[in-house]
Order: sequence, then structure tokens, then C-alpha cells
Amino acid sequence: MIMTYLLIAAFAYLLGSIPFGLVLTRMAGLGDIRAIGSGNIGATNVLRTGKKWLAVATLLLDGGKGWLAVFWIQHYGHGGVTLAALAVFLGHLFPFWLRFKGGKGVATGIGIFFALSWPIGLLCCAAWLGTAVIFRFSSLAALVAYALAPLAAYFFTGSWKNAALALVIAALVYWKHRGNISRLLKGDEPRIGKKARAPVVSQD
Repeated sequence: MIMTYLLIAAFAYLLGSIPFGLVLTRMAGLGDIRAIGSGNIGATNVLRTGKKWLAVATLLLDGGKGWLAVFWIQHYGHGGVTLAALAVFLGHLFPFWLRFKGGKGVATGIGIFFALSWPIGLLCCAAWLGTAVIFRFSSLAALVAYALAPLAAYFFTGSWKNAALALVIAALVYWKHRGNISRLLKGDEPRIGKKARAPVVSQD
């Protein structure tokens, strides 16, 4: 049983640690995505290259790996769903081959929520989209969506375990956005779609 859990954790972590934003931008001949904008490997920073299709692909693949890790365990009726969810999420945030400097987990977390119960993922997507359309800040949209996630997890599944999982994921998302929160408060946060040309100065 211990070996099974170790295999689940390893599989999910390695899946989560695939840096799709970095891989896709390099394949497109755009160089290292970590050298522009925020230096992040997620879809928002990929969008700053001006290549919307690359940003969409990054978004779907980052979300897809979160969904796949959880769905795969659910499909086989195993009890390691929470372990798989945390491992794939931590893999995205802290990939060992990028010296543990990964993404912020927004898309991957929502993919996890879709696998747990699709209404959770749908509500988070709606909250993100509504906030993004009104305020034009990707970071603020993520913070609003993840503030709702633990409540949505309990409401739609009736499980405190799922609510606790969503709370942990949300807390990590907030922690990864600490630089964005500071810039939002100062009024220095870049808006969605702003093309970045200058070299990166921060990993926040």
C-alpha cells in the first residue's frame, strides 16, 4: 500500500512539473519565457509574448495535467485522490528541474477542481472571467476565484476533505501571488494583455 501511494505521488508530481509554458514558447522560437515579464511560466506571462494561441495552449495543458492526475486516480477507484491532487499541484509550483521555481498554479488548480466536481471548476472559471473582464487584472481574478474555491468545494461535494484540499490549494495560490498582491495595493500591477519586452526583474 505504501508503494502504491509513493507511485501515485511520483506520477502526479512528475506530471505537474511539466513546464508547458516554457516548452511551448521555446518550440515557437520565442526563447525562454522566464526572461520576459514576470518570469513566470504560466499562461498569463505567455500572453505577454503577444501569442494568444500559445497562452491558450498553455492554459489548457496546465489545467489538463491537474485534471488528469485526479481523474486517473478516481477512474481506478483508489483512495489517493487528495494525494494526487496535492502532488500534481506541488509539481507545477515547484518542479525540480527548474530549481523548484514553477508557476503559480491557477490553471492547474482549476483542472483539479474540475476533476473533483465540475461545478467547482466552472464556478472558479466564471469568477475568474468576470473579474478579469471588469478589472483587467489576471492576478486579481485568480485571487477572487480561489477565495470562492473552498466554499464551492464543500457546497458541491458536501465533503470537508475536499473543502480542506481546496483551502490548501487556495492558500498556496495566494502565497505564490504575494508579489502581485503587493503591486495591486500599490497600483503597479500590469493589466491583462500588456506585452512585455523588458527582461525579467522579479520572480513574483
